[in-house]
Amino acid sequence: MKYKITVNDKVYEVEIENINARPVIAFVDGDRFEVMPENADQTEAGKESGETKARVEKKPFNPNQPSGVVHSSHQALSGDTQTAPLPGTVIEVFVKAGDKVEAGQMILVIEAMKMKNSIRSLHSGTIGEVLVSAGQSVAHKQALIKFAEMGEAAWI
Repeated sequence: MKYKITVNDKVYEVEIENINARPVIAFVDGDRFEVMPENADQTEAGKESGETKARVEKKPFNPNQPSGVVHSSHQALSGDTQTAPLPGTVIEVFVKAGDKVEAGQMILVIEAMKMKNSIRSLHSGTIGEVLVSAGQSVAHKQALIKFAEMGEAAWI
């Protein structure tokens, strides 16, 4: 979603990828920022005093960086998990904790807009934990599985 925001009489064009993701990724006049809003109760206290608090970290943006595995402290975005490439409903899960998988192996099916999407493992390795179950709704980039051990990555 794109916004035009005025700060101190200067207009900025701001694009936010997903307002519900943490950290929030925002592009301000082409520069990439990661914003981590503080807890709602702290934000409410900030509103009363007339200030809004958020930690902002500017990171260089590389458009050629592969998006399969993102390294972050956020569980849904950490390097040892595989995340949902689209929002939808989990229809079937083909793996369980302890299973060994190959890169490219189908691990589950997500239904989105009446279409079934086969989700394949981006890495070979051992499944440490399955974080979703059949019938569960998932958000874009929500963690699906966590690897106990990871091997080769697949570029599917």
